[in-house]
Amino acid sequence: MTILVVDDSLTVRMNLTEILDAVALPAVACATLGEARRKLAEQHFALVILDILLPDGDGIELLKEIRAMPWSNTTAVMLLSTEAEVRDRVRGLSTGADEYVGKPYDPNYIVARARELARLHVPVTPTGVDSVLVIDDSPTFREALKAALEAAAYRVIVCDNGEEGLRLASDQRPTAIVVDGQLPGIDGATVIRRIRLDAALRGLPCVLLTASEDRGAEMHALDAGADAFVRKDDDVALIIARLKAVLRSASGQLEGQTDTRGTASLLGPKKILAVDDSETYLQALADALRSDGYELVLAYSGEEALQLLAVQPVDCILLDLMMPGLGGRETCRRIKMAPGMRDIPVLMLTAIEDRAAMIQGLTAGADDYIAKSSDFDLVRARVLAQIRRKQFEDETRRIREQLLRAELEAIEARAARAMAEERAKLVAELEAKNEELESFSYSVAHDLRAPLRSIDGFGLALLEDYANKLDDDGKRYLAYVRESAQQMSQLIDDMLALAQVTRAEFERTSVNLSAIARKVGAELARAAPDRNVDFIVTDGLTAEGDSRLLTIAFENLLGNAWKYTGYAEQARIEVGVTDKDRRTFFVRDNGAGFDMAYANKLFGMFQRLHAKSEFEGTGIGLATVHRVIRRHRGRIWAEAAVGRGATFFFTLGDDQRPATASAAHVIGRASAA
Repeated sequence: MTILVVDDSLTVRMNLTEILDAVALPAVACATLGEARRKLAEQHFALVILDILLPDGDGIELLKEIRAMPWSNTTAVMLLSTEAEVRDRVRGLSTGADEYVGKPYDPNYIVARARELARLHVPVTPTGVDSVLVIDDSPTFREALKAALEAAAYRVIVCDNGEEGLRLASDQRPTAIVVDGQLPGIDGATVIRRIRLDAALRGLPCVLLTASEDRGAEMHALDAGADAFVRKDDDVALIIARLKAVLRSASGQLEGQTDTRGTASLLGPKKILAVDDSETYLQALADALRSDGYELVLAYSGEEALQLLAVQPVDCILLDLMMPGLGGRETCRRIKMAPGMRDIPVLMLTAIEDRAAMIQGLTAGADDYIAKSSDFDLVRARVLAQIRRKQFEDETRRIREQLLRAELEAIEARAARAMAEERAKLVAELEAKNEELESFSYSVAHDLRAPLRSIDGFGLALLEDYANKLDDDGKRYLAYVRESAQQMSQLIDDMLALAQVTRAEFERTSVNLSAIARKVGAELARAAPDRNVDFIVTDGLTAEGDSRLLTIAFENLLGNAWKYTGYAEQARIEVGVTDKDRRTFFVRDNGAGFDMAYANKLFGMFQRLHAKSEFEGTGIGLATVHRVIRRHRGRIWAEAAVGRGATFFFTLGDDQRPATASAAHVIGRASAA
């Protein structure tokens, strides 16, 4: 697993090869693109660390060449550059880089990320040899224990302090840890406590060594989370025997437990996005956090932050509340609305120390709120707490998914053993429970409408009748209350409509889809006479199905197309059938489109791929369409690109009559007379 370093600075090349070689990551260095191309032609590299500014060209061009090579998916690329502008990062990451690190870099971060990227692209084949991390500040004892462990066929990693031991545990994931209780810096008990707090490492067996004769030392070790306690004056053979016993016990306990090999360690490399329009504060914040081993990405506006997050995953976001342009509140709202970003912890920073500012930040979706100050210890603690919280949530989610899969597999196994009668009984029970659940949900949603109308109505009355007794904050809070009540009322209406789709009787007839599409299009045009839209429907689209349900499907599909073409210079919506398969219908528009990376979320309940500030909606419309198509025994899917529109394709089951599309009928431009 060799690494190629490409940088025209001799100092950087020597430094990188030295620190990589020191951790058993052999590196080859070169100074130009020409040399790099020759090296790449001669051998395969698990990782390429690539400078952007090189004497004979642009490193991005070499990145493009690497990504065009057949073995590209087995090579990671880390860009290394003094160009720290967001646009430079976006350019590099969009071209195919796996990582972008700004100079000056932190050597520990480079090593950790290099190991992580190389491990992801070139999976390590298990060797069957257990590895033991020995943490002890006594060279004599450390080397003696290492020799004995190696003689017992263990691979041994050694270090002399707790901080380095934790980093090695995160990077190399040993089979077990042997740690001295007394160490410079953090002691052995603290090392074990931190291991137990880390979801990726907490299963590592730990043996605590001590030279103390105190009878309470063993209790102290076990309280810290150690699996075994050994005195250093014991025979080395006894230490190895205790280690083997701990490994046997751990092997039995791990059966059926969550696999954490893919879990990112809290002690591993972490990237933080800091967003603030004050360069002075941003640089001070970056300096403070880099000292803790974090890689800092800096953005000076909400717009830059969103551009970067589209291509660069981060572990935490520090976001200023008050910024020109796209402020912190709206930036946070957009982050929390995006499927690929919403789980990233967001800490809101502001110099405004009042309750209203805190409410604004938290209601926008922020996970925490910190007043700006020169004391960065609190920021460090809050960042670590949020990253740890996120890791625990991810671990809980994985455990829940594993339990659910196990439960489903058990159900399937039991169902496989049952007679046809038992299966029928189970299906009937599930259908009855599902019907009861839908009836309950329908009743609750229906009953909620009246109190919501009261909340909205009394809120309006307060604003109208007591306006002179409310200050600006009071009026704004009431406006928030009314807005939330109205949103919830709309959500309930949509949920009731969705329930009706599922509960309604299915009446199969021959349906004229062209007529339905034109009727829905005409209604949209009447509701927005100022819109100018080319609306095209293919003639003769027919199918077998339920006319009322298919009308609901077209209302949602065409309503979406109408909404998302709102910013198009010349909006165009088309309904037709594919040339290659006369049974596959489509609704196409030239609107905002979406990122296909999130296409699997399109038809889920409450899933939105655009910020609510850009396009209104509850995220139920496409779920409704999906249920309509499913009731017709068909399927629905989509193709799209950001800014280039979207096309939704659907079929209506195998027993429908083929569509008889022939000519296209243009309704014309929906515009004011």
